[in-house]
Amino acid sequence: MNGEPLAYRMRPTNIDEIVGQKDIIGKHTSLYKMINNGYVPSMLLYGEPGIGKTSIAYAIAGTAKIPFIALNATTAGKKDVEAVVEETRLTGKVILFLDEIHRFNKAQQDYLLPHVERGDIILIGATTENPFHDVNPAIRSRCGQIKQLTRLTIEDLQELLKRALHDEKKGLGKFSIQITDEQIQKIAFGSNGDARKSLTLLESIVYASRKDNDTYIVEDETINDMIGNVGVYGDKKGSNFYNLLSSLQKSIRGSDVDAALYYLAHLLETGDLTAVNRRLLVIAYEDIGLANTSVGNNVVAAVTASERLGLPEARIPLSVAVVEMCLSSKSNSAYKALDKAIDDIKKGKVGEIPKHLRDSHYAGSKELGHVGYKYPHDYPIGTFGGWVQQDYLPGNLKGTKYYQPIEAGEEKRLAAIYKKLEEFKNKK
Repeated sequence: MNGEPLAYRMRPTNIDEIVGQKDIIGKHTSLYKMINNGYVPSMLLYGEPGIGKTSIAYAIAGTAKIPFIALNATTAGKKDVEAVVEETRLTGKVILFLDEIHRFNKAQQDYLLPHVERGDIILIGATTENPFHDVNPAIRSRCGQIKQLTRLTIEDLQELLKRALHDEKKGLGKFSIQITDEQIQKIAFGSNGDARKSLTLLESIVYASRKDNDTYIVEDETINDMIGNVGVYGDKKGSNFYNLLSSLQKSIRGSDVDAALYYLAHLLETGDLTAVNRRLLVIAYEDIGLANTSVGNNVVAAVTASERLGLPEARIPLSVAVVEMCLSSKSNSAYKALDKAIDDIKKGKVGEIPKHLRDSHYAGSKELGHVGYKYPHDYPIGTFGGWVQQDYLPGNLKGTKYYQPIEAGEEKRLAAIYKKLEEFKNKK
């Protein structure tokens, strides 16, 4: 059983052998039809590790019968790229599979791009990072297809595992292995959508199994021991990490407690407590805001506690904060109002500050006309405190409205006060 890893041996040799990714390269797709008709476009394949980017590239090359060269952008130098170009002079056309393409440097790119444009090199780039963020636009513009792959389903992985168990040439079919459908399903589940991981797990589990004569007997205890902590994809500063942060915020904003706790759990398992705390503080003020002003203080307290406690205990105060935010009334009126004001300033909608508002704490301010300010506390108005009619905005912006109150939670009371003050302002 020693030799090349099972995951390597089971790599598909044509597009009909690809497991999963039916929406990308299934028989009904344009990409499948193009390749079967002999046309292979340059493309970018984007997705998490182990879900088929490399396998798809190899399968395309096998179907198209075009010479295939694989490079990794983290280690390839200009000489490697020059060798690919030289190959095109011999063969006429080459498929270049470039893994981690977002690491491609400018010198390599500039040398390669004209050959991609002419069609001598068909570029298939693979990346775990969002290509619209991390792949140079010059590369993207020359790739007619940008495909986002997804994790394989349990059914896809079960199909792949069974194929490996029965394939006598590339898989484990020549060995006698006692394994149940339930155990195959457990391995598939424990692989977390990762095809490479599922095959690696299967091979390791078989190696670790008790052998009776010439039969490997797979036991549940061995599977459980091998699977371990399977669910965490820990690219702390990669696209998936930011997708998790985004999903946490959107789940809280949408008041879905269970989804928010799921994303919080996933984020905490990556170990980046700082990023999680920063995002929770943002949510408290961006999404809860004036509807429940106590939430901001509560989240600050939870974040402070989490920093002092550290993981894993930090999860306790953070769980409280997330559930409270999910179930709280919500308003984004305050920061939306500020954004409108910022936008006006950027567009040049500015004016002279009224003289009665300008600094008057120095000798000579009166000579400059910095007079006439009315101190609101000297004008009590019911239980509100103090208010007096005077202009605050620059004259050319008088009457501009930025704040639009939302009648939710605590802001409903604030909205009523705002409307009452507006009525006072409009009195002649």
